Amino acid sequence: MPRKFNARRYAQAVLKIALESNELERWRDDLANVAEALSDGTFLAVLESPKIKFEDKSRLLKEGLGGISPLALNLVMMLVARGHVNMMPEVAAEYRHLLDDYRGIESAAVVTAIPLNKAEEEHLAQELGGMTGKKVQVKSSVDPLILGGIVARVGGKLLDGSTRSKLLALKKELVGGGGAG
Repeated sequence: MPRKFNARRYAQAVLKIALESNELERWRDDLANVAEALSDGTFLAVLESPKIKFEDKSRLLKEGLGGISPLALNLVMMLVARGHVNMMPEVAAEYRHLLDDYRGIESAAVVTAIPLNKAEEEHLAQELGGMTGKKVQVKSSVDPLILGGIVARVGGKLLDGSTRSKLLALKKELVGGGGAG
């Protein structure tokens, strides 16, 4: 829990800086690039190693992340100095979430039994948007185990309209003896 809290605090600070400098996309891209670079286990291990001097780490960061803004580079160096560089992917994810929130965008993870086409995704996004009052971006995946219907996670809410869940509910009702006799 504290790790996520810290990542959120860093992301909130970055959003404030990004809003002040009107560089929302630049920060999103820079944080994503840093998170991608840190997905290389060797690179991350070098940055976390207490045996390597900070000056060497700093030089490595400047060479490896040369395309990011100086402020983003300073953030990474500060996290390296504090021993928290491994939370950078979480900071990037939190920033994307905060940026979407700022723009009134909600992400929806949708699972269906068969793939959705673009038109179906757009229609679903509009329907979910009507329910949430926000613009919804749908990220769909397929799981044949749900049999039919959809399962959608929007924000903190789970909407289960799958055939599988309906069948399980029916089974529970039948086993429970819900009928008169």
